[in-house]
Amino acid sequence: MLAVLKNPSYARLFSAQVIALIGTGLLTVALGLLAFNIAGGNAGIVLGTALMIKMVAYVAVSPVMAALTASLPRKHVLIAADIVRALVAVGLPFVTETWHIYVLIFVLQAASATFTPTFQAVIPEILPAERDYTCALSLSRLAYDLEAVLSPMLAAALLTVIPFNDLFIGTVVGFVGSGLLVALTTFPPMAASDAAPFVDRLTRGVRVFVRSAELRALLAINVVVAACGSFVIVNTVVLVQSYLSRPEQDVAVLLAAYGLGSMVVALLLPRALGAVSDRPVMLAGSALLALTTLAVAATLSASPAELSWTRLLILWAILGATTSAVLTPSARLLRRGSTESNRPAVFAAQFALSHACFLVTYPLAGNLGARIGLSSTAAILGGIAVVAAVIAIVVWRPAATAPAGPSPGRGRRSTAAIGESSESRAAHPA
Repeated sequence: MLAVLKNPSYARLFSAQVIALIGTGLLTVALGLLAFNIAGGNAGIVLGTALMIKMVAYVAVSPVMAALTASLPRKHVLIAADIVRALVAVGLPFVTETWHIYVLIFVLQAASATFTPTFQAVIPEILPAERDYTCALSLSRLAYDLEAVLSPMLAAALLTVIPFNDLFIGTVVGFVGSGLLVALTTFPPMAASDAAPFVDRLTRGVRVFVRSAELRALLAINVVVAACGSFVIVNTVVLVQSYLSRPEQDVAVLLAAYGLGSMVVALLLPRALGAVSDRPVMLAGSALLALTTLAVAATLSASPAELSWTRLLILWAILGATTSAVLTPSARLLRRGSTESNRPAVFAAQFALSHACFLVTYPLAGNLGARIGLSSTAAILGGIAVVAAVIAIVVWRPAATAPAGPSPGRGRRSTAAIGESSESRAAHPA
């Protein structure tokens, strides 16, 4: 897996991703402390609103920025987004009102909604071989999981010697470092842009989704991930501290089990996807993710005194593993279903559509958990996930992975030109 880091362009971009993730992790901790410093007991409301603003920015801004920047060099777009994120991080320590937080968070997340899909669309051009690209996807998944574990630990260590506002300095360093590494990266030549009207460019990615059975199935899979993931993200702390009355440290332990399951699958997937295609892996992962959430509902129907902590750890590990099995290969579908010219729009569409699912399931998980209890909430979200998984299975039939023509402006075959039959072999040509 680490062999892909021998590619200097990818090594720099992966380093940029890791540095930016660390900065974002420090920002998450610092933002929570800033909200408490300003709003006191209402800090949860502030953070919940900030999370909603983040989702709205992701859903609304990503396709618009993809359309606006379609003719711009991708390197310049990435550097500009990092500059904006760094400037916002510089301003956050000086806010004194909650609405200041909301405005700055929207700007920050709008920049991230520009950066992330553009970054993701560049990687398949730098790593054209599908085996290398799959390894890159697994490394990216590992980076996200490790950041979720290590950033809070780093923040806790730093807070023993510096005030929380100084954590924003780490965020600035992360985004500036990311921008510098992007600037030092050699990008592949970009296909000539067309002069299509803005509305055409704005809807290009969604239209690709509508035409492709694979990508329509991915829309349903996004619902599975959002329904099950929202329960974990929103209600783990409620389950551990309120329902089970366990100490704060056990929240981290349960989330670590989730992250460990995700990392194990991310490590195994490159070899597994050399033997089987994306379809059985993703569909089986979606079904198991939905059924595991229903198993969580059944487990939580027991009284707290009868609830097995070991069983919860195992279930959370399975939830993490199946989520990774679904999410890690998903970008392969996007690459296979796009061409060089429309790839940024397709990645932006996936970015917006997947987060739109979370925009619905986050408040659903929180409100249902508070009103009807965790067991019933898990049952409802698991039921939604089961329906979505069935839709994905029906839509994504074996013949739906159809080969497409080569990317314009490139002499070699695109990933879209390789049918699903080639994915069953060890080699993954691009």
